[in-house]
Amino acid sequence: MLDTPFANRLRKNHRHLRKWAERQRISAFRVYDRDMPDYPFVVEWYAGHVHLVEFPRRRRAREGDEALRADVLAAVVEVLEVPAENVHTKTHLPKPWGRAQYEREAQGGALLEVAELGLRLLVNLTDYLDTGLFLDHRTTRARVRSEARGKRFLNLFCYTGAFTVHAAAGGARSTTSVDLSNTYLDWAAKNTALNGYSTPEHEFIRSDVTRWVEQSRASPQRYDLIVLDPPSFSASKKMERSFNIQRDQERLLSATLALLAPSGVIYFSTNFKGFNLEPGTLQARFEELTPKSIPEDIQQKDSHRCWRVWA
Repeated sequence: MLDTPFANRLRKNHRHLRKWAERQRISAFRVYDRDMPDYPFVVEWYAGHVHLVEFPRRRRAREGDEALRADVLAAVVEVLEVPAENVHTKTHLPKPWGRAQYEREAQGGALLEVAELGLRLLVNLTDYLDTGLFLDHRTTRARVRSEARGKRFLNLFCYTGAFTVHAAAGGARSTTSVDLSNTYLDWAAKNTALNGYSTPEHEFIRSDVTRWVEQSRASPQRYDLIVLDPPSFSASKKMERSFNIQRDQERLLSATLALLAPSGVIYFSTNFKGFNLEPGTLQARFEELTPKSIPEDIQQKDSHRCWRVWA
């Protein structure tokens, strides 16, 4: 049995979290979250597969890095009792603010089904840096599900639609999911259909979200429950202008608040670590939910910030 600091911490975490996950009906959770500075890795369990990501503290490789990676991989295989071919390794290299986003890393990876609070969601462990499921938003997804009954739900920057699935499962009257990416909209539709919610009241719209919310002000359609989880930065060629969450927050929130029905609620979140909330002239109230919005298996308590917003 391996007896290294990393193996021992992984063993301890897994012993506790696998029991917790079983009680929660979760088959996708984080087992190790950069707990120790000498081991800057994230280890996530996905229904018999492992997503292993290194977060290098420096750009240039140093002597011993390869040995460290080999030790970590050996510990993951032994402690989690998973074949090496089921461990999907990636490296999260820091990018300067305002530069291009992370690109697709591979093509054609199979979608793997995982469970979350009794729902079925699809992840991809090979093609992208992210898997298609942000584990740190699990608590907020459950909250949306608990509040969705009879509501008109809007999911902005919907990604793969996990919030939409939870809202539908919670009894939402209708759901509208908006994203610029055809790939993610198709994925969101698959997730929704997988759980039996493929009826016309579940709508998917491909659009630049910032432009769509501005244009939708003129529409009579209003929403009772909105999730707004924008990227930190985006400069897609399909957009009219670049998006910067710090610079554009007031404009985006103002347009989103205009779509809110009376007594409606927005859940606004960002993973930009340098973010400062600057509501400016917005006629709204903000209740910060972090760090309570971050699940038990996420040790990095600054993984996101989240607010409940209402007029």
